[in-house]
Amino acid sequence: PLPSVTASASPATICSGQSTTLTASGASTYTWSTGANTSSTTVSPASTTTYTVTGTSAAGCYNTATVSVAVNPTPTVTASANPSTINSGQSSVLTASGADTYAWSDGQNSSSIAVSPTNTTTYTVTGTSSSGCTATASVTVTVNVFTCGTSTVTYNGVSYNTVQIGDQCWFKENL
Repeated sequence: PLPSVTASASPATICSGQSTTLTASGASTYTWSTGANTSSTTVSPASTTTYTVTGTSAAGCYNTATVSVAVNPTPTVTASANPSTINSGQSSVLTASGADTYAWSDGQNSSSIAVSPTNTTTYTVTGTSSSGCTATASVTVTVNVFTCGTSTVTYNGVSYNTVQIGDQCWFKENL
């Protein structure tokens, strides 16, 4: 009699760049369309693919089975900061795009978030597509930390020299 060959994939749906395990049963030996000669084999298809396995019984009879692996695209996530350079105490708006939902490394979960770091910080965002595939992107907000009297401050696009008077820092141009 012909062997009753079955084939399965676990998981049957993957994101691009991931792998899945194909498993055959019902025969003594197996040959996959990938060239593998084992009951289980791991594959990483770039697109949705159907695999065929030929199972042979101990008596030399053979039969085939097929299994399909669906491949969902990985989102292309981008992140930007506006502005990307701030002075201490200012804020920047981080914006992510390319996915359906977002999770930032600081715990916020929106495509656009406001941050006010006290020092230069790199933020990472994980974007998830509607099919559950994820990708990450990073953006750095540079914080200009200044020492009064030794640094300039840029405010509204104009650079000012600073001077220390008592415990206060002043723009020299305002004196």
